[in-house]
Amino acid sequence: MTPGAPGAVPLTELPLVESLRADLDRSGLTVEAVEGLLGPVASAALHREQRLPALREVDRAAGTGSHAVATLVRLFVLGGEVTRVALDAALPGTGTQGCAQLGLVGAAGQGRADAVRARVDLRPYAAADAAGSVNWWLTSDLGELATGAAVHPDHVLGVGGASTTLAQVTVRDRRRRTLDLGTGCGIQALHATRHSDLVVATDISRRALAFTAFNAALAGLDGPGLDLRRGSMLEPVTGPLDEPFDLVVSNPPFVITPRGGPGGAADSPGVPHFEYRDGGRAGDDLVRDLVQGMGRVLAPGGVAQLLGNWEHRRGEDWRERVGSWAQASGLDAWVVQRDVQDPAEYAETWLRDGGTTAERDPAGWEAGYLAWLDDFAARGVEAVGFGFVLLRRPSTGRATLRRVEEVTGPVRQPLGAHLAAALAGHDWLEARDDDALGAARLVVAADVTEERYLVPGAGDPSVVLLRQGEGFGRAVQAGTALAGLVGACDGELAVGQIVAGVAAILDVPVVELRSELLPQVRDLVRDGLLRPDTGVSSLPDPGPSSLTVGG
Repeated sequence: MTPGAPGAVPLTELPLVESLRADLDRSGLTVEAVEGLLGPVASAALHREQRLPALREVDRAAGTGSHAVATLVRLFVLGGEVTRVALDAALPGTGTQGCAQLGLVGAAGQGRADAVRARVDLRPYAAADAAGSVNWWLTSDLGELATGAAVHPDHVLGVGGASTTLAQVTVRDRRRRTLDLGTGCGIQALHATRHSDLVVATDISRRALAFTAFNAALAGLDGPGLDLRRGSMLEPVTGPLDEPFDLVVSNPPFVITPRGGPGGAADSPGVPHFEYRDGGRAGDDLVRDLVQGMGRVLAPGGVAQLLGNWEHRRGEDWRERVGSWAQASGLDAWVVQRDVQDPAEYAETWLRDGGTTAERDPAGWEAGYLAWLDDFAARGVEAVGFGFVLLRRPSTGRATLRRVEEVTGPVRQPLGAHLAAALAGHDWLEARDDDALGAARLVVAADVTEERYLVPGAGDPSVVLLRQGEGFGRAVQAGTALAGLVGACDGELAVGQIVAGVAAILDVPVVELRSELLPQVRDLVRDGLLRPDTGVSSLPDPGPSSLTVGG
């Protein structure tokens, strides 16, 4: 079998997988070790899909006797040849023979100096989510950098930026049943096994499910708590009796690929189709249908989190368009747009992702580029948004959360705990009218700082910013009254008492100031800058409790 050819998947033979896990642990193949081996220059080049600097560094390391990590990186990450004796030394318990039996490598012969080539990508993975840190090894198909050829239509993608983002934004409180929709190499399912009694992982690709099974076994997370099912989108868990889940995560095939047939029913000629990214739907219909249909599989209180793209169409506000999907779902919904590309940028991104470049295939590049532009023009698409959607079935009553916003600046990952706290804050506010809010005691969140900007020589600041250090890193410009109120939120006084004190200092009617400040207080609680006082807070002292307004 040709290394990296379609059909090359690892085989889950448990004794050998356990031996491989022990070997990898002894080898020291970690993310930190790989970064230390390559150094900053070669690592940066590798992120730009340039492998020569990395090959140079691993060959230098192998020459100094640091052979195990260098051998494994050369073989499984960079797609280079190694000798049989070198792989036997790097993985002594499994050896070349065991790796070949698992479907990980192909060997030219039995001689010590015979060449060995990887059939799959295998690399360390380290991440932090709301449940803590993880360190695993993951397999996937070899990429274009390792093979020097375009990937196949049934390519199983490894962990990329989108996968990492989803893992970090996912809420991680204890769940009974979790669904990983479109599992790919299984990374979201692995994260979910740590806080779920049962994880159902689905994919349309048999090869993807084989990689998921192997990766779960390699991480020691396989067993009755992981259920793998083949099928498209929600089909494996819907039917006469829809299955309820407490958490759904999905990095679906959301790429908007030109569809050239009648009614967008077929792929445009010359535009490659890949299972991991192309859902076979026109425009952004796949994401729309997922959002609108997610209620079928969410249990009361259940949360769904998915990545997606959506079109910005001429004459239509994208917020209203995507917001209508949320409205149709009947669920609580929070949509966050993180990036926007124009149609040309989008076409270039996904042409390169599929291995088509103007240098390598000028005709294919031109045909694909024009197909994308024509497809967008047919629907009046002016831009494409990237982001994530959080949906929740209320435990009781009707949906009350409708939030569609754009947050393009840096965020503090992992974001999952912040999103969970924001949902709790929303529920807390929904249960309280203004009188109840006025009777509540609030504290400033531990990550919030105050910035004051003064004109030289002035006694009072011209601008006061309340800046969030965690979560979305929001910055809120506060007027004199709001800044004074926030400064006094240490849990000692109720909000209404603080408003009355600020009104007395500013010599304004309490009723007018209350009507001005309470909506702003709600916004600060909703965004996590203020939090209800639980009486057991470990927050640092936000400042003196006396009311100081102005300089």
